[in-house]
Amino acid sequence: MIHKFILAITSVLYNSFNRKKSILGSAVLLGICTLSAVLSTSAVQAQVRISPMVIEAQANRNQAEGVINVTNITNEPFRARVYVQPFSYNRDKGFETLSSSPTDLSPYLQFSPGELVVPPGTTRRIRLIAQLPPNLPDGEYRVVVFTENLKEIKTTDQNGNSLNIRAKIGSTFYVRKGNLSPQLTVDSSSFDAAKNQIKLLVRNIGQASVLPIANWTLKQQGKVIRSGKVEATGITAQSDRNLLLNLAGQEKTPISSGNYELSGELIWGQAPNQTSLPFNMNIIVPSK
Repeated sequence: MIHKFILAITSVLYNSFNRKKSILGSAVLLGICTLSAVLSTSAVQAQVRISPMVIEAQANRNQAEGVINVTNITNEPFRARVYVQPFSYNRDKGFETLSSSPTDLSPYLQFSPGELVVPPGTTRRIRLIAQLPPNLPDGEYRVVVFTENLKEIKTTDQNGNSLNIRAKIGSTFYVRKGNLSPQLTVDSSSFDAAKNQIKLLVRNIGQASVLPIANWTLKQQGKVIRSGKVEATGITAQSDRNLLLNLAGQEKTPISSGNYELSGELIWGQAPNQTSLPFNMNIIVPSK
């Protein structure tokens, strides 16, 4: 049986973002981040390099364009099919493709080629053109553009089971129509005893996606018990996301029950347009 997976490429996306200076570019860096517990990214990275991983565009006269570069870094021809899907971020699971979405860019998107052959050591381009109807409401429209290897790859999962896969990598394409921006609020926090984590629920009530980082400190009676940083986490417009604050860190033992003060700040965007949002709330760690 052929198993098809979306490979986790969080680190590649994040490194790509550090070289971008766009708020919208930050909105999707955790887009292709599933199944990291099952397969590593080596199967894809050993064959092809995709850039950029994030494409953002402001519609001008209802049109926006983008280009994806596919570079074959092997000694064999690379054959792939190209297709698009709408996507979003689930509150707990993160990136997920959708069968339909009001923010789907697909109906307004033309791309070519639909299938490509990349000779060894060369680069091919996938061209994207979004033509938005004039009567389309202002908003942010998005798709993930998948490049799927047509050749099966033999690999193993963490349990040593043999798998045949057709690996694929996605570049996310965001188009903004109108003057849009994100707007974040920290909704609530809760303690997950099973995972020794605090879930910080962040809501984006704005009309643009965003990718904040979170610096946080947990105190009890004024004493710092834990502190840390949550790396960039995608939150789409008009949605929310649980940021996971790992309490283990260098400490192997869970924290004790009691009342705690959780404080910190969310940070997103790039200087000079960087934005921060401080938060401070009480949290109770219940007795077992």
